Amino acid sequence: MAGDSTVHRETPVNVVEVSGEAVFLHGELDLWILEAKSLPNMDLATERVRRCFNMFGSCTSPFKIRHKHSSKHHSIITSDPYVSVCLAGATIAQTRVIPNSENPSWGEHFCVPVAHPVMKVEFHVKDNDILGAQLIGVVGISVEKLISGNAVSGWFPIVGSQGNPLKPYPELHVSIQFRPVGENPLYKDGVGAGSGYLGVPNTYFPLHKGGSITLYQDAHVPKGMLPEILLDGGKFFQQGQCWEEICHAMLEAHHLIYIIGWSIFHPVKLLREPTKPVPAGGELSLGELLKYKSEEGVRVLMLIWDDKTSHDRLLFKTEGVMQTHDEETRKFFKHSGVHCVLSPRYASNKLSIFKQQVVGTLFTHHQKCVLLDTQAPGNNRKITAFIGGLDLCDGRYDTPEHRLFSDLDTVFSNDFHNPTFQQPWHDLHCKVEGPAAYDIMTNFEQRWRKAAKWRDFRLKKVTHWHEDALIRLDRISWIITPSSGPTGDHAVRVTTEEDPETWHVQVFRSIDSGSVRGFPKLVQDAEAQNLVCGKNLKIDRSIHAAYVKAIRSAQHFIYIENQYFLGSAYHWPSYKNAGADNLIPMELALKISSKISANEHFRVYIVVPMWPEGVPTSASVQEILFWQGQTMSMMYQIIGQAINKAGLSDTHHPQDYLNFYCLGKREASSTESSAQTSNSSENRALGLAQKFRRFMIYVHAKGMIVDDEYVLIGSANINQRSLDGSRDTEIAMGAYQPSSTWSGKKTHPHGQVYGYRMSLWAEHLGTLEDSFCQPETLECIRQVNSIAKNNWQIYAADENKEMTGHLMQYPIQVSKNGNVSTLPGHECFPDVGGKVLGSPTNLPDALTT
Repeated sequence: MAGDSTVHRETPVNVVEVSGEAVFLHGELDLWILEAKSLPNMDLATERVRRCFNMFGSCTSPFKIRHKHSSKHHSIITSDPYVSVCLAGATIAQTRVIPNSENPSWGEHFCVPVAHPVMKVEFHVKDNDILGAQLIGVVGISVEKLISGNAVSGWFPIVGSQGNPLKPYPELHVSIQFRPVGENPLYKDGVGAGSGYLGVPNTYFPLHKGGSITLYQDAHVPKGMLPEILLDGGKFFQQGQCWEEICHAMLEAHHLIYIIGWSIFHPVKLLREPTKPVPAGGELSLGELLKYKSEEGVRVLMLIWDDKTSHDRLLFKTEGVMQTHDEETRKFFKHSGVHCVLSPRYASNKLSIFKQQVVGTLFTHHQKCVLLDTQAPGNNRKITAFIGGLDLCDGRYDTPEHRLFSDLDTVFSNDFHNPTFQQPWHDLHCKVEGPAAYDIMTNFEQRWRKAAKWRDFRLKKVTHWHEDALIRLDRISWIITPSSGPTGDHAVRVTTEEDPETWHVQVFRSIDSGSVRGFPKLVQDAEAQNLVCGKNLKIDRSIHAAYVKAIRSAQHFIYIENQYFLGSAYHWPSYKNAGADNLIPMELALKISSKISANEHFRVYIVVPMWPEGVPTSASVQEILFWQGQTMSMMYQIIGQAINKAGLSDTHHPQDYLNFYCLGKREASSTESSAQTSNSSENRALGLAQKFRRFMIYVHAKGMIVDDEYVLIGSANINQRSLDGSRDTEIAMGAYQPSSTWSGKKTHPHGQVYGYRMSLWAEHLGTLEDSFCQPETLECIRQVNSIAKNNWQIYAADENKEMTGHLMQYPIQVSKNGNVSTLPGHECFPDVGGKVLGSPTNLPDALTT
């Protein structure tokens, strides 16, 4: 008999009431989707047609997916059921599809982070077809049964979408339990508390000890450009030179150089303003350098995203919408010793035909990795990885100075898109040494082996190369590799636990089984490897999990730099069904809200570009800005409500807790540059930018710093494309120094993460005030806001005055109750136009979210 079993207790404090009967479920849902019975045959009409035709010969349904293990004897065609779990319109979990079954048994388990305003949890039972899916019915479990925190389990009737009963009275067997954030000890003491800390739980790659991390800001930092930053123990933070160090590492590689990129352009020069002697080959372009190394016998493999809109065949040649130079780079390495492979974002063939087309057309391979062998103790070699936001392509080289008009004929020669000035570019990157580097190698090998099986429309292999191009590291005795077992990574550790500079590092990804080879096929095996099962895909969604865990663990402040910032669409003021359902914005808003309620200091600083990549007046950029505005509004309204509820409206404002910033540059006029830019009137926007000597600094970074103890850097943007797991492919790392945590020091840690954040602030703010050492204080955020506001006023003014650094307030104003609008007189961006808060368009939401 359908029903449920519950035991009641007090409502947890983390359940927040919202309008109507909805409450915020903020924590984890532990779900078991076990089985269903008596499902209706959704393919009855198709089956009748088939039987009719069968009188004249065999006929199969053209709309059902064929399955390998179907019996030779005819079996009835019926539903291919699966279950989606939905909160507030957002899908949070999906089972696999079970073919031809009216009594399916899934037995699948999910532990899902939630931060949703809900009245009930809905289980949507659907029938999968090759062209899409059809709703069979719904099971709804009210939130009142869940907030007690006890398990609700049993058989529940499946009803129609309007609540109407279905025949033959189908039922679904599930178990569900809610655990609020406040009752999970994982989030209570920040990052790395205790020797038993295991990092972000339930991820594909584990937390490793004995690592080393080098943190980079921008492609290059000249010596002495930024101030010295004092760390604990009398040490100083050392700014690294990212592209210079990558170049040296390539030149010193003995066995392998593996590169993954969204875009890689062979003419780019990595060494431009060297800080140390240039070795032989250092003067070469990237492409020539890689050929040079392949001629030495080094195995050079490149895996580059294949933009479907770019072509170079006979008379048919197109540059491609994203201008990634993929065809040019492939052609350059043809007939060389470099294995350069263009890798399309093919979808898994287990998806519907429509979904395959969406994935293959709209989404990309977005990871940026360089892997190579470097010197280890003795005569041994080890694997070192560079990952982050920097592509090895044109337009990426820049320094903290962010020059606009100077050095165009030298440093930036043939490397700027605008006809009259350099587009300033800000990015974050890192070097990973130790056990985590081998996880990044695993990612490369999994993707390479998958690429070896891809085929084009002629059913021939894309190229003649084979997966045996990968070097078998275990067969080269002097390249140290991890062994199997719980202590297997000890051999590849580069620091000891007693070393105050040691790091604990964990690698995260957004990727699915359509892009890698090596994920298990069976659901139970996939669950054992902490992969999420979504219909017929196995998904690694650990970047999203890492962000959620880090935000929930934060105790004092969060600093974010990201190219995009949008999500939690299920609670936007409008367009709630846009599908950008990642939890990051909501988690930040709820964290601030909880700290206001507890009367504790907490601040969030978010740096984004003034507008996303592209023309600010274009439909795609305007829609992304609109989604971003919706996200900001949702967050500020939650914070405004918390301030009001705490009785702080007279003394505090939402921007005392959360702020958005952008970066800009104004450069003094010079006679040297004026001769170079005399033709800028051909383009009004660029002409105005030259006239007023200003332009935005493009924030391409993808990183987060929490409490000056934890850093997360990678290729993933804060949007649905990057965090979904089955859209763009991404990679990131999260790391901390166990000697520099709040729980270990019992005070503010001043380790490498602190030094990195202060170095970034020195770049952006042009000064280092004493208050910057304590970002959680009201004094600090108001000081930062004062500089940022003044910088915006200077940037937007006709008169060219010097800014204090580059950080500007994002051009919005926020009311005390959290309503967001544009600054008076600044509804559009200076010079280039385009509405600051954007506007919705008819573009596919999946493209812009």
